[in-house]
Order: sequence, then structure tokens, then C-alpha cells
Amino acid sequence: MSEIAGELARVKGAFSQPTLTLLHQRQAPVVITIFRAAFGRNNRPIPTARLHTQVEEHLAAVRAAGESDVPSGTGRDICQRWMRGQWLVRSLDESGQEVYTLTSHAQQALELVKNLARDRAALSEHRIATILGTVRRFNSEANPDRSARVTILNEEIARLQAERDRLVDGADLVSATEDYMREGFAELLSLISALPSDFARVEERFVTIRGEILAAFRAEDRPAGEVIDDYLNRADTLMTATHEGRAFEGAFTLLRDDGLVTQLREDLAALLDHPLADGIVNEADRAELRGTVRLVRDGLDRVLAQRSRVTATLREYIVSHDAARDRELEQTLRQVEAELMTWMANTGPRASHDLPLLPARTSVDHLRERFYDPADDALPEPISRSDEVEPAVSLAALMAQGGPQLGALRDRLDQTLASLLPAGSLGELFDALEPSLRRPVEIFGLLHLAAGHAWEAEETVEPFAAVRPDGSRRTFAVARTLLPDPDLRESETGS
Repeated sequence: MSEIAGELARVKGAFSQPTLTLLHQRQAPVVITIFRAAFGRNNRPIPTARLHTQVEEHLAAVRAAGESDVPSGTGRDICQRWMRGQWLVRSLDESGQEVYTLTSHAQQALELVKNLARDRAALSEHRIATILGTVRRFNSEANPDRSARVTILNEEIARLQAERDRLVDGADLVSATEDYMREGFAELLSLISALPSDFARVEERFVTIRGEILAAFRAEDRPAGEVIDDYLNRADTLMTATHEGRAFEGAFTLLRDDGLVTQLREDLAALLDHPLADGIVNEADRAELRGTVRLVRDGLDRVLAQRSRVTATLREYIVSHDAARDRELEQTLRQVEAELMTWMANTGPRASHDLPLLPARTSVDHLRERFYDPADDALPEPISRSDEVEPAVSLAALMAQGGPQLGALRDRLDQTLASLLPAGSLGELFDALEPSLRRPVEIFGLLHLAAGHAWEAEETVEPFAAVRPDGSRRTFAVARTLLPDPDLRESETGS
């Protein structure tokens, strides 16, 4: 293959990537706009039903703005097409709810569009200085010659020492120009906007590894012990076995240092407080820079959650793998093989035997749910009888143990009301009754009759001296209920 043919093959491979297929289609501006409006810069997961509704609302707004070349169909159909294009992925969040997230390909397309839409110079002093500084630092960390590294470090130390001494001696502070600040903010925003797609790429790599593990488990083309040992070792070295894993492990090692994270936050705050920053950085870019630490932490959390799912897959297989069932199947197959050898020894080479593919069904009209239990037919224990004669109980004794005597109480209450004498309260009336009508249960009878007359009780209480049938006494505190005034009773009777 010639050099130009090889280059053409590489270019075709690049154009077949989902990132360029998204940007190459006619409706790319509308799709990119919807992605940016729905998911934002953090690629936050969106519940499936909500995204379907948002897509329909955004498309309606785009049509109202005069755009005619928009995706057709319902929000669900459009999201399904985007999933087939590898721009959306559907998964379950921690609560078990289905959510949509952008793939790394879609985020890379959004990043490219955002960089093209941002004003930046093609060549500047800041960019050249950044390249020189990066190359110098890279060489100081990777140069295999010990003396060369020492020389580079000495030169850097001397330069920094001279700059420090100059500032301490009161020399003029060289301020950054507006072009330098503008180019610096543009490059910083470009680096930060690439983080979500980088994290998504690592997350997708873990999804692929999880699928490979599940496929290997289901294939069962190797002994179970070998499979478990192999993938336990792979789980231990999962972060260093792939390029994405190694890159993420390095970033995770740096970013879990609280000192570095604090330094990053303070440096960003100092840059945003620069006098020239207000005229260079708009509110959207300012919010993006302020949320860098949160963006990094969210990306780390999503990747770690996906890595935990890989580990959980291994654990679930180890726990649910039934070794006893495998042994039973192996024993059954060996018995079938032994019977087959016996049959072959007693028949000719051309003998045939009709063998059903599946065993016949057993026809059972009814299966007993309960079986005979001799304990169910055991006789109960005989009732013990006593020859002793129980003492006779009188009618008066039974009545003394019964409820209130409402008839007698009603008569005494009517007599008291008809006498037109100031009777006071129910407690005073109760204390004036004979002992046979002053049982504790008679208090409920009087309250029942008072409720029938709609007499209201006061908040204060009064004593009711009750007499039990055995002669013992007991005093109860009952809400005080006044009897009607005699004058009012007389006027009501006259009317």
C-alpha cells in the first residue's frame, strides 16, 4: 500500500468515528444545540422521560425560530436514533432510574464546536511561551541523562531566584498584557472543556471491560476456577492494564491530594480577580472556571462508580456460581455415557433407537398440597370434672356485679328535678343515694343520663364516694356537672 493510500485509510477511519459522523450530518447544528442546552457542560445524567420531553420542547422552539431542517419523530424516537449513532447512552443511576448521558464522542464534538465558536488568536506570545515551557518541563522529567536533568533544574532555579531577588529589591512588576491574558484564558478553557469527554472515555472503557467479563463468564469454555483466578487478577490490575486506566490512575493520584486541589481553587480565584479578567471572561466562562474542581470530582465519582460495577460483577459471579450444580451435571453426563457404552456393547453397529429430544410431560390432574398427619386426628384433652357442688349464686349477688341500674337512677334523677329544690351537682346527688345505688358503675349511669339531657361538664372535678357490693369504699374524681337551676326548671314547666 502506498503512502497516500495508507493516509486515505486513516482519514476514512477518522471520518467513521461517531464524533465526525455527528458533525458531518445536515442537522448537526440543531443536535449540538439540543445537547448543549439539555446536558450542559457537566454532562449531568437526565432521566429518560424528561429528556424525551425536553427534546420535543427544544425542537418546537427551533421550528418556531424558523429552522426547517430538524429531526423528525417523537422525543423517544429521536433519542433512540442518537443512541444508535453512539452519541447517547442509557444506563441506570444509583437509585435504579434509567438516565441518558452523552458519550465521549458527543462530548468531543461539543468541545470542538465550542472551541471554534470561541475567539482566539492563531499565534501569540503566550502560546509560544506555553510550548517552550511544556517542552522544557517534559525534557526535565524524561531526560535519561542525570547531568542534563541537573543542568536544567539549576538553570530553572537560577532564573526563579533572579526573578525573586528582582521583585524583592523593588523592581518594576511587569504586568500581563490584555492579549496575553486573553490567550491564556482561551487555552485554559480549552483544557477544562476537554475534561468531561476524557472522563467519559475512561468510563466507557470500564463498561467495555465489564461486558467482556460477563461474556467470558457466560461462555464457560474454561474451568470455573481458572476463570475466577484470571479475572480476580485482572480486577487487581484493572487500572493499570489499559491506557485509559493508567491515565485515570495518574489523574486520580494527583487530584486526591487536598493541597493540590486547594492550590488549583486559589489559582483560579486569583486569575478571575485579575483587573483585566472582567473585560475578557464572560459570565458563562467565569462559571465554567469556578466549577472546575466540582467538574473534576464529578468525573472521578462517575468513573469510580463504573469501576465498582466491574468489581461487583466479579463478586456476584463468585457468589452465585453453583459448583454443586456443575458437579451434578457432570455426573449425569457420565452416567449417560456409561449407559451408551453398555447399549453399544449389546447391539450391532447399525442398530438404532428412537430417543425423544425432550422427556415426555407427566400428566397429573391434581397434586396434594397437604399430606396426612396423625397429629390432626388426635382427640382433645378430656374435660376435667369435679364432684364438688358449686355454691348457689343469688339473683341479688348477680345484679350487684352487673352494670348500672339506669331505671332506678332515672327515677331518682326525675324526683330530684321535680322537687324544685336546689340539688347542686351530680356528685351531691350521688352522695345522697342509698348504698345500693352508689356502686362505682353507677357513676357511668349518671353520666349517661346527664349526656342524654345535654348537660355540659365543667373543667373542675368533684369527688364521688362510691360503695362496692362488699362494703368497701372508693372515691373517684369526676368532672363537675351542675344540675339545672330550679327557677329555670319551673319557668320551663310553666311554659
